[in-house]
Amino acid sequence: MNYIIELGKFIYAYCTDFIINLANILNLSYYEINFIIFCVLYPILIIGSIGFYLTQKLRFKRIKEHNQVIPIV
Repeated sequence: MNYIIELGKFIYAYCTDFIINLANILNLSYYEINFIIFCVLYPILIIGSIGFYLTQKLRFKRIKEHNQVIPIV
């Protein structure tokens, strides 16, 4: 259990440092980078993933209907 807590702390520190470094490289603030990532990019990624899933589901359904074999009785 202690390992999981330490891993969580490490991942949090790594991600925070990454955001701070990204903000410094792009000459933006930490809060602006957070906004761009979590309020712009993340929702686009989620909506895009859902759209991609639905598109693939529809394509699979069409392929399945097209290749359906009618059994001879």
